[in-house]
Amino acid sequence: MKKKYAIVGAGGRCMYMFALPLVEELSDVAQLVGICDVNEGRAKLMSERCGGVATYADFERMLDETKPDTVIVTTIDSLHHDFIIRALRAGCDVITEKPMTIDADKCREIMKAEAETGKHVAVTFNMRFMPYVAKVKQLLRQGVIGDVLHVNVEWFLDTRHGADYFRRWHRHMEKSGGLLVHKSTHHFDMINWWLDDQPETVQALGDLKFYGPNREERGERCHTCAHSQSCSFYYNIAGNERDRTLYLDNESYDGYYRDRCVFSEEIDIYDTMAVQVRYERGTTMSYSLSAYNPIEGWRAVLVGTKGRLIAEEFYPVNGEPMKPYSDIMLYNELGEKTIVQCRLSSGGHGGGDPRLRDMLFRDGVSDPLGQQAGTHAGAMSLLIGAGANLSIAEGRPVSIRELVDYGIYA
Repeated sequence: MKKKYAIVGAGGRCMYMFALPLVEELSDVAQLVGICDVNEGRAKLMSERCGGVATYADFERMLDETKPDTVIVTTIDSLHHDFIIRALRAGCDVITEKPMTIDADKCREIMKAEAETGKHVAVTFNMRFMPYVAKVKQLLRQGVIGDVLHVNVEWFLDTRHGADYFRRWHRHMEKSGGLLVHKSTHHFDMINWWLDDQPETVQALGDLKFYGPNREERGERCHTCAHSQSCSFYYNIAGNERDRTLYLDNESYDGYYRDRCVFSEEIDIYDTMAVQVRYERGTTMSYSLSAYNPIEGWRAVLVGTKGRLIAEEFYPVNGEPMKPYSDIMLYNELGEKTIVQCRLSSGGHGGGDPRLRDMLFRDGVSDPLGQQAGTHAGAMSLLIGAGANLSIAEGRPVSIRELVDYGIYA
């Protein structure tokens, strides 16, 4: 029997990660019964592309009329907790995009509602499902470098991908929690999962060095900007079919501009971040994220009692072809090097998205690596970011336990 799903939040990520796959590749096991969004135009567009699914502006009405088994939450991050809790209390399970929410207060509310209702929240950490990342998990489980003592992670977003966070709603801390929550929750969860451990203490630094009010020439948005010919960050939203149809053509419904100036004075999130984390079993992590690089990728170095593991990915630029393999480098106690090749996969997020969908929507999919994530994993990743934000604001180390009740944390 097919399970019924309803969506709240009809943006680009939802369209291609959930809505279209539900009515195409997953139509044998799933039925999309409702789409809810405050932007009537985007909801109607998603409905049309999905075969005429019912649309709603009122969330409670959608739940009452469609009676879904599961609600998929893909709104802006600061609203996740509201729709998750309302869905749980209506008797629905929930699938939510990462981050689960943006701060400790909202996190506690979600976990309390889940415990009280007996329903389940799944958090979509697609990096766990990327074959390359999963291979690192397998190697660590095999003990190839012994007990991990220290992790160093560097994440660098380029001036295409990185800049885009400063055009959209993510540019406001109150809506996204900043990149340390919205973006880094992926990375923190990956490390938590690799280590099979949870964070104890976090300390951080953060600055807005590149975007925001760091340039003289700026406008409200790219679409009407007088500097469009001279600005290297000009984004032609009218020339991008996906963003034009989803956002530009539907601005009249809610006034949301998808192409605001990346040098606006209203930006209050960081573009340069450094974080230190101590885990409960004593492992330490050094993490950095910058959002204005000429290339994009990441590098993780894990040092253990029996060796060293290096995992890294650099994404193609200027039309370069995608490599068929990425290497994982291992060094034993004697300094001898072994290279483990991992074939890269097609599909969104390095092949992670389709694998994640199978786990979420198909019964009987085995999970030997523990890739499926719930509220505890969602909490432990977002609380590193929320703790880092608090550390930056107050200039002190932050204990994760001061952010959540002991019963939730344990």
